[in-house]
Amino acid sequence: MRKTLSVLFVLLIASTLVFAGGASESSTGGAEASDATTVKVGLICIGDENDQGYTFNFIRGRDEATEILAAEGINVEWMTIYNIGEDASCIDANIEAAEEGCEIIINNSYGFEPFMLEVVDDYPEIEFISCTNCASVFDGRDNTHNAFANIYEGRYIAGVVAGMKLQQMIDEGTINEDEAVIGYVGAFSFAEVISGFTSYFLGARSVCPSVTMKVMFVGSWSDATAESDAALALIDEGCVMISQHSDNTTPATAAQSRGVFHTGYNNDMTGIAPEASLIGTRIDWGIYFSELIRNYVNGEEIPQDWCAGMGEGAVVMTPLNEAIAAPGTAEKIAEVEAGIADGSIQVFDTSTFTVGGEELTHAFALDTDGDFTADSEEAVFDGAFHESLFQSAPYFTVQIDGIEWLNAAY
Repeated sequence: MRKTLSVLFVLLIASTLVFAGGASESSTGGAEASDATTVKVGLICIGDENDQGYTFNFIRGRDEATEILAAEGINVEWMTIYNIGEDASCIDANIEAAEEGCEIIINNSYGFEPFMLEVVDDYPEIEFISCTNCASVFDGRDNTHNAFANIYEGRYIAGVVAGMKLQQMIDEGTINEDEAVIGYVGAFSFAEVISGFTSYFLGARSVCPSVTMKVMFVGSWSDATAESDAALALIDEGCVMISQHSDNTTPATAAQSRGVFHTGYNNDMTGIAPEASLIGTRIDWGIYFSELIRNYVNGEEIPQDWCAGMGEGAVVMTPLNEAIAAPGTAEKIAEVEAGIADGSIQVFDTSTFTVGGEELTHAFALDTDGDFTADSEEAVFDGAFHESLFQSAPYFTVQIDGIEWLNAAY
């Protein structure tokens, strides 16, 4: 009954291309040769490319994968559905994409997964992908998959860039050591965000030992006003460097409006905040999308839980704003990238931080049921917490010394 009703509803709205609060867009790319293979892929997005952040980065990945696959003789017809909420409208969007003939459906937001899973059993022939999430790998289904990347590596490097700028300000007498305070705008107080701001902080402290951090959560992935307000509140708290795990560019513009510095996420934000934004980091989703679609077309296995890092090109840095970066920053980035690649730098090296004054010696990763239990995998060994080793989605949830949570309501 659900499928029949969905078809009728889609027919009613086809003339407007508006569905469940979001606009649907079809695009085709690929080789022109008549013998090319064509595959139809749905991409369900929490925002649209106008955010110049999270969804914009997914659209960039979509277009990159289309170009890569075209050179291999694979046409990709995309059905992109924008501005879907983390609610029942996501169920409708997945049904719409399925009924329109999509063979692969990619959901781009963390909160989409429970709603996607309401649909997958009705379409066992379709491959469903939940990006940045963790439940699909545990659900026992063959047609559900998770995908993420080691973004903590890029955040660590962004933190190094921020720390070098803070240390320059200290050395030049612009601020005192105790004024080297980072303000971090976080979406929610759970593992993905905690892992991100902790790795960022550790990168900063590796080059600026006196740095501290204040975190403010906004309770939303994409609320431009709330993100700006949080950034401004952090600046009022004395923060002279702003960073973010949120979808919009407003923390960057807020930082510039107050004369402090910034590092971004998902996009190069130096264009909208050239006097503030130093660098950013992002996941290159084109790497995953092209592998996913290629494997599907060739009848090869699609990983149940895909993960890659800087070494595979899945995590990249945006261009360094050398006009305002500290001297020597470019060379330091190259040094740290090489250290991460060869393993000589462990982002969560347990000798570099404490928890309640003590070194971290024990912490769980998720077990096969997606919970922290006594049977979970031990994530601390060989002197480091090993993030995203046992599953792609982050599981670092430790609150380390030096980082103050100003709220934890989300």
